[in-house]
Amino acid sequence: MLLRERETPEGTLVSVCDVDCLGETYDNGRASLSVSEEFYGGDDAVEADPETVVSALHRAQVGNLVGREAVGVAVEAGLVDESAVMEFDGTRHAQLLWL
Repeated sequence: MLLRERETPEGTLVSVCDVDCLGETYDNGRASLSVSEEFYGGDDAVEADPETVVSALHRAQVGNLVGREAVGVAVEAGLVDESAVMEFDGTRHAQLLWL
């Protein structure tokens, strides 16, 4: 998985995607989802294992996840409810927001 953490005025933003999703665009008939290098990749993105992803999501105020593995890790850790996961062309997407 690719993990990117950055500070914003609203707090820490964590983006995670499966490596094979980077650069792809997905559609579900109502909306599309672009997994851009700009947002999910870049020089400060690192390849991460599940434990590192969960740790980063615990620090985040906002998280964006794309891909079966990335979303699955968040669901398994209890950070994302399965009912909140969206499907785009067979690819899973979830957002996390700590209030």
